Amino acid sequence: MSRDLEFGTALRELRSAQKSAKGVSLYSRHINRPAGRLLAAMAFRIGLTPNQVTVVSAAFSFFAVAMLASVRPSWPLAFSVYLSLAIGFAFDSADGQLARLRGESSAAGEWLDHVVDCAKITALHTAVLISFYRSFDLPGRSWLLLPPAFQLAALLIFFGGLLADKLKPKTVKGATAAPLATPSPMRSVVLLPVDYGVFCAVFLLLGNEHAFLVGYALLFAAHALFLAAFMAKWFRELTAIRPEQGARVD
Repeated sequence: MSRDLEFGTALRELRSAQKSAKGVSLYSRHINRPAGRLLAAMAFRIGLTPNQVTVVSAAFSFFAVAMLASVRPSWPLAFSVYLSLAIGFAFDSADGQLARLRGESSAAGEWLDHVVDCAKITALHTAVLISFYRSFDLPGRSWLLLPPAFQLAALLIFFGGLLADKLKPKTVKGATAAPLATPSPMRSVVLLPVDYGVFCAVFLLLGNEHAFLVGYALLFAAHALFLAAFMAKWFRELTAIRPEQGARVD
């Protein structure tokens, strides 16, 4: 697609090329995707590739990780970490939208996006652990187990959902695609506790140790509950697939 496309026209093209909102929380649907759409249109106008946008997303996210791990918690740090993570998340939405706009979706781009997401989740909870150890006056040493437990739950939700989607049978070539299901408003609200954008917001509490501990622990509890529910759902759906329908990954 020509880069001479006007910014407004690019935005309209992006709106018509959105993925289904099924299984997407209110934050991602109404805040992060629209923000990513604006960033994708700007990136298109200046000639950035989707992979370059992924790198920009990683840069903002890992800048936040570095600050969290090395700077003592305070209100300025809270705002800086949140802003960097939120911008990184918006660029994470922009790379896929830009790829669809340019007609350049690729296996390599999808792989890079998922690798960055996995590294981001791992590094962020590790940085929380470092911050707990270096700077927090914890009620007890057992609190140091919380970030690794949260990291495990978040990674299993991310990887389990990704793999379940890959193992489900794809539409046969030439077959008529089924219309996109209308997203459930209730589901989009229920999914808020496990939305990455909501997780980013908990870092706004970093200026108050007690508030951050409570917020972080509550989000971990939500992730643990959703992990159990998601695992049961994905296993049930994959069990129902006939052997010839699914793809074997060795």
